[in-house]
Parts: sequence; structure tokens; C-alpha cells
Amino acid sequence: MLFRFLIVLLVLLLIEFYAFQAVKTLFKTKGLIAAYQVLSALLFVFIVYSFTKFDRSVGQTQQTMITMGLLLLVYIPKIVITLVLLGEDIYRVIMGSVNYFVENDNGDFIRSRRKFVSQLAVGLAAVPFLSLIYGMTIGKYNYKVIKQRIFFADLPDAFDGFTITQISDVHSGSFDNPEKIKYAIDLVNEQDSDMILFTGDIVNTHAKEMHPWIEVFKTIKEHKYGKYSVLGNHDYGEYVTWPSEQAKEHNFQAIKNLYGQIDFKLLLNEHTFIEKGSDRIALVGVENWGHNFKQAGDLNKAAQHLNKEDFKILMSHDPSHWEYEVKKHNKNFHLTLSGHTHGMQFGIEIPGYFKWSLAQYVYKQWAGLYEEFGRYVYVNRGFGFHAYPGRVGIMPEITVIQLKKGEKLA
Repeated sequence: MLFRFLIVLLVLLLIEFYAFQAVKTLFKTKGLIAAYQVLSALLFVFIVYSFTKFDRSVGQTQQTMITMGLLLLVYIPKIVITLVLLGEDIYRVIMGSVNYFVENDNGDFIRSRRKFVSQLAVGLAAVPFLSLIYGMTIGKYNYKVIKQRIFFADLPDAFDGFTITQISDVHSGSFDNPEKIKYAIDLVNEQDSDMILFTGDIVNTHAKEMHPWIEVFKTIKEHKYGKYSVLGNHDYGEYVTWPSEQAKEHNFQAIKNLYGQIDFKLLLNEHTFIEKGSDRIALVGVENWGHNFKQAGDLNKAAQHLNKEDFKILMSHDPSHWEYEVKKHNKNFHLTLSGHTHGMQFGIEIPGYFKWSLAQYVYKQWAGLYEEFGRYVYVNRGFGFHAYPGRVGIMPEITVIQLKKGEKLA
């Protein structure tokens, strides 16, 4: 533990050293340089102090999110500066070696740092700095309605054109703006879908986090074919230290009750039929199953007595479930709806052309629609936010899926 701490400390000192080199090269006024040093020291002490005061019996709070936001805001730009100036130093050492040993130049072995490189470094660092500020002030509530049409040759006739609104990863303990949440719920209602599905993570950890938001979520209007939900990994309360197993179980039961309090039917490794006219589809809901997270989901139990020919929509919070169990399952789950990844709340997305996030190096399916073997999974980017109190590039999402009968046109 001490060794890890020392490594982290050395890395931070290296980052601070290079950031200071850029400031010292660009600014010659002693007052400005001193102000930078004092501010950097105060932020460093505050961040370290805040992390040492983290209470595992409480978990994430507004204070810890502010600290995480500050950590990213301070050190990501400084890391950019470090990479640029470190690259310059490597170049300076190489050129100094060439001049000294090859050219027999007896001048300065390492030439002075070039001002334009420091200017370049600071300019590049301004991009993540301004982006992170945007994410914490505007991005986290910049809700996007994303509409997706999916074609199935074996969709029952009566469900041609059937619409589903999906929300996921509410993380109500992170909210701090009632007006923005009301606006988001109004957006949900405006979609006027046939059915609404909520794919888990109603809180960060504690049931009480949702209590201030119950009334606004109860205003999600009744949908003709129902309101259904499943649990996410955060709903099990496994990321804090509990005084007893009884306290943990009491919180878990209270979280399950929350879904009912906002008028959603919670499916716990079970299925129900959605009937329209003389046709029906099966809606299957499993508890959380993640490749690297809690595996409480029981797909076989949830799909018991269903046939391969039944048209099935599966709600499963973690998309790794689709990758490892669902997509090749012999029961043939036509469409799986997931969330969980948040797109890491940071990335670049140009709808229809390009999307990138660090999430893609962890999850094969991390945002949007994917298909294999004629089976689909849609990964919602999340309604709320967690840890970092913002969103950059990957916006909070309300999904509207329309089921269509037939083959997709080229």
C-alpha cells in the first residue's frame, strides 16, 4: 500500500514539475508564478485531504463528486502539458547527444526550452480543461432523445410500429438540480411510447438517495402496455461497508421497493407477456449479471417455459451479459436492452459517423445498437451520472425504440 502511494506521489510530482515548467517559460512575472504555485499547492492539499476523508460506510457524496471533478479538472490538463514537454525533453536530449558526439559541438548539451512548445502545450491543455467545465455545468443535464428503428422478420404483426422508451442508470444520489430533472421527465413523457423500460441503477448506493425525487419520477405517465424495470449493479449496495448484513439487506429491500413507488413493475429473473390484439411478445427481466460485477441474473430461470419461437425482449443492465451469455443462447433473445457503461461520461460522438470513448476498451458493446447472429443489443448511455459530476461528449440519453416487421432496407 505504501509503495503504491509513493508511486502515485512521484507521478503527481512529475506532472506538477512539468506544468510549472510551462508556466515559468510563458510567464516572467514573479507574482503570477507565485500565485500559480500557491493555488496548485492548495488544490493538491484539498484533493488529497478529501480523498483521505472518504468514508466507505457512506459511499459517494456531493463532496466526493466535487473532489473527483477537481482532480480531473486540475490534472488532465497538466498531464497533457507533461506529455508535450516530456516529448520536447526527449527531443532535446537526442539533439544534444547528436550535436555533442557527432557534430562535436561544445555548446550547451541541452538547449533551453522553446516558448512556442510551452504555448502549444497550454493550448492543447485548454481543450480538456474547458470541456470538463462544460461537462460539469451543462453537459450532465444535456439530455438527448435518441430514436432507433429495429427490423425483425418474425415480429408479430400487431407489434409492427410498437414503441418503447428506455431509461437507464438514473443514479439519483448524484442529482443537484430539480428543474433539470423535471425537464428530463417531461421529455420522457413527450415521447408518448407504448411502453417504458428502466434498465437499472436507480441510486448510487442508498435507498434514501431517491426519496427527494420520487414525486417527480411518479409523474412519468402511465404507458398503455406498462412500465417495467430491472436492477443494476449499484442497486445491491455493494460498494460501501455496512454495519451488518441486516442493514445491507434492509437497504436492498428498500431499493427494490423504490421501483414500485415510482410505479414500475420490477422483474426479478422472470418474464411477462405483453399482449396486443391476438399477438404477444415476451418481456424478460433479469437481475444484474456483469462479467466483472455481481452475477445475480438467472437467464434460464427468467425464460423458463418460453420457446425459441416466442418473440423476446430482454432487460439486462450490463451489456457484458449479452456478450457472454445472451447472444448465443438457444432461446433466441431478439432484442436486449442494457445500460451500465455511461459511455464513461467522456468521449467524442458524431451521430451516424463516429464515436469513441475509453468505455470501448472495456466493453465490446458500450453505446448504441449492436447486432450479431441476427440478435440485437441496445446500450443506453445513461440518464444520470456517477463519480465524475459531468458529461463530456457522451450526453445523458432517453431512448425511443420502434419495432418494425420485415428486413432492414439497405
